[in-house]
Amino acid sequence: MCDTKRSAMTRQSSAQRKGLRMPVLRSAFIALSRNRSLRRFCEQSKIGSRLSSRFIAGTEILDALRVAESVNRQGMSVTLDSLGESVTSDLEAHRAAEIYHQLLDTIHARKLDANISVKLTQMGLEHSPQLAEKIALSLAQHARSTANFVRIDMEDSNLTQITLDIVRRLNARPETKGAIGVVIQAYLYRSQADIEQLLADGIRIRLCKGAYKEPPEVAFPRKSQVDENFVLLSKLLLDSSVFHGIATHDEAMVAAAKAYAKEQGIAPSHFEFQMLYGVRRDLQRQLVKDGFRVRVYVPFGHEWYPYFMRRLAERPANVIFLLKNFFRA
Repeated sequence: MCDTKRSAMTRQSSAQRKGLRMPVLRSAFIALSRNRSLRRFCEQSKIGSRLSSRFIAGTEILDALRVAESVNRQGMSVTLDSLGESVTSDLEAHRAAEIYHQLLDTIHARKLDANISVKLTQMGLEHSPQLAEKIALSLAQHARSTANFVRIDMEDSNLTQITLDIVRRLNARPETKGAIGVVIQAYLYRSQADIEQLLADGIRIRLCKGAYKEPPEVAFPRKSQVDENFVLLSKLLLDSSVFHGIATHDEAMVAAAKAYAKEQGIAPSHFEFQMLYGVRRDLQRQLVKDGFRVRVYVPFGHEWYPYFMRRLAERPANVIFLLKNFFRA
């Protein structure tokens, strides 16, 4: 009896230690994502490029297109993301936008099943909100003219409101209505109210858990709370008449969405699961096999370091996986 009790206490203690380690590791990787010296070294070194290749398609447009074609052949859609954040000049913003214009033209020419994801800070949001909105408008117009779609990525909570305001204004324009969507992060307290407003506007949403370090004043601090809210918000999306993306690699979240869709008689074609390039490929393939739509988020570019570190922050177990494969090669 004592041995059984001791064993149970040991398991509980181990689980508690693991629960404590995860937030610490997450915070550490997010802090490292902002380290300019380490970023410079990693983005310019062969070791860094080799480690990042699991999650990054490559540095050039052609690298991303090759991956997109490969993913399409596996029966999955793609969203392409040219990595980069927080530009500080009009010139940098226009250069970043030009890559996306090239992508839209090439996607159309090659008849790829792909769209684009854009960060507004890469389009100059913190430098000039008016410039960022103007560039986003031009991308949405271009997407509409090629029967495509632009997803505006969500960044940290300081930028949530201005991002949503821009998306709503662009969607309200007749020439870009339906050609622009946005991302909502389930760990923010405000997300249910934001989703209800976006649904009233008929705006397509990608729901994810969230990858930035946020204070407890604005975000749920515990994983169990985030998971609970993610399921609640997933149901809101599935109940709507708009096509949405459920972005998660968590099998429990996937199972919850599948179960609710089946219970409510919602067809698998009414929504899609979205996952990151290089993460849970087994689950991606299984969902396709089961008849669900899957879209893979494929990032590329020279400025890959912050994105890469956030992937490690989301799931520190990826570090062990990467090191094993690095030394095996």
